[in-house]
Amino acid sequence: MSTVSSASPRRYLALWFPFLPADRQRRTSPPSPAQAEAPLVLVEKVSSALRLAAVDRQGFLLGLTPGLTLADARARIPHLVAVDMDRAADAALLARLADWCDRYTPLVAVEEPDGLVLDITGCVHLFAGEAGLRRTVMQGLARGGLTVRGSVAGTPQAAAALARFGRKALGRHDIVPPGEEEMAVRPLPAAALGVSPEVLLALTRAGLKTVGDLAERPGAPLAARFGADLPIRLARILGQEDIGISPRRPLPPCLVERRFAEPVAREEDIDAALAGLAHRAGRILAERGEGGRRFEAAFFRADGRVTRLAVATGRPTRDAAVIMRLFRERLAALADPLDPGFGFDLLRLAVTACEPLGESQVSLDGRMVEDEEVAALVDRLGARFGAAAVLRPAFVDTHIPERAVRMVPAARLDDGGTAPPCGWPVERPADPPARPVHLFDPPQPIEALAEVPDGPPLRFRWRRVLHEIARAEGPERIAPEWWRDEAGEEPTRDYYRVEDATGRRFWVFRQGLFGEAPAPRWFLHGIFA
Repeated sequence: MSTVSSASPRRYLALWFPFLPADRQRRTSPPSPAQAEAPLVLVEKVSSALRLAAVDRQGFLLGLTPGLTLADARARIPHLVAVDMDRAADAALLARLADWCDRYTPLVAVEEPDGLVLDITGCVHLFAGEAGLRRTVMQGLARGGLTVRGSVAGTPQAAAALARFGRKALGRHDIVPPGEEEMAVRPLPAAALGVSPEVLLALTRAGLKTVGDLAERPGAPLAARFGADLPIRLARILGQEDIGISPRRPLPPCLVERRFAEPVAREEDIDAALAGLAHRAGRILAERGEGGRRFEAAFFRADGRVTRLAVATGRPTRDAAVIMRLFRERLAALADPLDPGFGFDLLRLAVTACEPLGESQVSLDGRMVEDEEVAALVDRLGARFGAAAVLRPAFVDTHIPERAVRMVPAARLDDGGTAPPCGWPVERPADPPARPVHLFDPPQPIEALAEVPDGPPLRFRWRRVLHEIARAEGPERIAPEWWRDEAGEEPTRDYYRVEDATGRRFWVFRQGLFGEAPAPRWFLHGIFA
């Protein structure tokens, strides 16, 4: 794993797919021999008229542009082929292309509807420099039947502008050396700034047609006349400000990978390579004093398909044997076995969640060993049946008994922010239990008779059985939680721990105070051991 110094200038590779919808259509539905030479257009209905939403390269060279009505397009080129526009399919293809680009850098941003931006800082040494990386990416996409343009610059905005508008201005030199972004983007049209059509029209009327025209003006007058957003966009495209990209997948705390000169397809080789990555990740985590809670393995096939598998642990770990056991369980539980196709040319292991983990020592009573065994069981069950199928009770910081516990995934990293720092409340062994071992949800209605209206019951009837009270302790008053919307509709509760003449102990409560409307009611909420 390469570590990039914060002082290193960042570098970005922007990719633009000018004919993405048409390329997708030809990939999924190859044209017949009679249609192979005809221009392809994609249409959608706009204001009750079919208009061109996208065209292929041939149609573009013949003068067809998006926005033209289909009738006008057919009048110019009668033999064109028209199909419906499918923006969802285009977005899905762009997402798959972003997955494919993950093999070159884990930082990939989607620029909808037809672009990608890759943060290639620290990655180019694997491909003999920026030119080698750009060439490798472009050739791989071209082999997939895609038309693509790519440029490298010091800010994502400059790289994207050069990819979309800079072919003629750069004279086919698509890699801008660090610090030379302003010189490269000056000849670009003002549309390269990505401003709204209204602002672009105003710039054109003012005679500001290129980025260079705007770069020569002070920022304050431009902001006053064309909006505060224009100087910001100008600074970014000139390379004066770099805000980075928003990658579709955040950079994990720890990432290791292995590339293969020849794709591997044998199960034994894949397992051995993944085990090696687990050992490397464990060493990195040990140096940091951390352990992983979530691990994701990415398998990059030679044909571009990417398969991702994730596992989670009940407690932080950096033990390669534990990590591999979970991944083997996960692979064995797949409905569709892992298909290597023509082989995997890249394996990547990411630790997506980490927690501090010091060196552990087993206590004399073996308690730590027992905890680790339970955590290992939870991990294995979660890997086989899914994390959502293995649950545990979690404490909720509330006084309402039926809300005090909820079930959460056993491998969950936290309790959703509701658990207090102290965790479960602890009682002293000599004290009687404050809560019953069995809780009814919802509480069971009972018929009770009290000596005084606001006192404990003398007797109560539950499920047609009369219980005479021998001892009672209470009340414990629990008021509704005022911050809940429904709190005003819940009466106050007075709880009593009671014991009948046979020694059975119950937890009952009176809902509502004496004198309130409606009349108070009695409920049985739990049974003590």
